[in-house]
Amino acid sequence: MTADRFRPDLLVEQACQSTGLDDFGEDTTWREGLDRLCHGLVHDARLNGIGVEIAALDITRAMTNRLRIVDWRRQHPEIGTAALPRPIFIVGQPRTGTTILFDLLAQDPALRPPLTWEVDEPLPVPRPETYTTDPRIAQTQANIEASELIVPGLLVHHPMGALVGQECVRIFSGQFCSMIFPTQYRLPDYYRWLLYDADHGPAYRYHRMFLQHLQSGVGGASCQWLLKSPAHLWQLDALIAEYPDALIVQTHRDPLNVISSISALIHHLRRLASDESSIADCAAQSHEQIAVGLQKAMALRDSGALDPDQVADVHFDDFMRDPFDTIRTLYARLGRELEPLAEQRMREFLAAHPGDHGGDRYRWSDTGLDAAEVREQVRGYQQRYGVPDEPLR
Repeated sequence: MTADRFRPDLLVEQACQSTGLDDFGEDTTWREGLDRLCHGLVHDARLNGIGVEIAALDITRAMTNRLRIVDWRRQHPEIGTAALPRPIFIVGQPRTGTTILFDLLAQDPALRPPLTWEVDEPLPVPRPETYTTDPRIAQTQANIEASELIVPGLLVHHPMGALVGQECVRIFSGQFCSMIFPTQYRLPDYYRWLLYDADHGPAYRYHRMFLQHLQSGVGGASCQWLLKSPAHLWQLDALIAEYPDALIVQTHRDPLNVISSISALIHHLRRLASDESSIADCAAQSHEQIAVGLQKAMALRDSGALDPDQVADVHFDDFMRDPFDTIRTLYARLGRELEPLAEQRMREFLAAHPGDHGGDRYRWSDTGLDAAEVREQVRGYQQRYGVPDEPLR
């Protein structure tokens, strides 16, 4: 039954029938990712009944969004010429403050984050007059709250909302070359393909196309995009090739606490779709991704391929201790000024979302990993960026 639901040709046919469209764009490389994803969902993901439906919906939504965006772009070719000047990308290991930093900067009226509802449902093109009242907002929020009913406590681990910024991995799903899939589902072969072999250039080209689509309705060609995903850390070369003027903000934290924290989060996310998830299994994937990702990012930055003036580093401890001192320093590095209105909105947001700094939601002992061995693997990164050891939780 699961194999029948994830036959790639059938899923493509269903997406075409539901939209009345059949043009996915000139780039056909997305089919390799789709094929690999479907194979993994059948053979590796250990999906339960709800998981089959969720995964099928994820794939269908990604394909139908792609079909509709390509069609809209064909009708409005001027969209493809729109500039995306100096986008800001927040990268870094997951669970290093990237989300709260992203959410705070998104309060700046001069920056344009992609919101969850418009990423999930980009057609019709969002419009300024209904940007906060569009009926798709309520539907998206209802979908998010439904996931909390299935796995209570999920939103404590990973707060989500229709009107908050969405990560770029959700956009990349339309290319089927995205870390969102092996985060939500157990896909060992797929994530290693992403990490070592996949060509991410087409994914970043689709990413540009998606942003051009959104800003054709809200933001305009002069808007400065604010973007975020830890997955960018693994593919900075592809990011810079597509966005050569991008401004990169890399967050830093002791990788060992990152591994235990993200492993617990991935475990909770996978519980939506599988009854056979374990933190240790999630930790094995997170360990490999983080160790490889940090090395790749260091090598790129040290090679000189990335202009040092394009990069700003933010340390987790500094940011948690004094977020606004960190933001002012960051703005100075990015050649921006923190306007009073932006700071006021950031302070109001922080007061309404204080967070709990992780609480007791994760423990290193749950990962099944050897702390000394992992420490040795990441020591070069910590020395390179002055990242201190933290007490293991």
